[in-house]
Amino acid sequence: HVQLVESGGGSVQTGGSLRLACEVSGYTPSTHCFAWFRQAPGKEREHVADIDNDGITYYSNSVRGRFTISKDNDENTVYLQMNSLRPEDTATYYCAGRLKWLNEYNYWGQGTQVTVS
Repeated sequence: HVQLVESGGGSVQTGGSLRLACEVSGYTPSTHCFAWFRQAPGKEREHVADIDNDGITYYSNSVRGRFTISKDNDENTVYLQMNSLRPEDTATYYCAGRLKWLNEYNYWGQGTQVTVS
């Protein structure tokens, strides 16, 4: 059973940086893909970035060039490095996982709050 636990959220000023971490257990690196989503109050959930089992990455237009997703299979952790943060990046950030042959993410963390002011 795959479990995801996020950490690293907090409050930061505009232009600052944060690194989110998602510790993963119960998975196989060669068969799982991971993503970061975010949701602000009153807004729909947004797919921010993802990384597949081969390390290929995707970014939404809103974060491309500022955020970097990576994974460390030895540490069983997926990271989201967030630079040049803006107030509109304020949201609860969720780590998610799925088997590579499925389209939908079915494993979710509890979320971590990021506030940019």
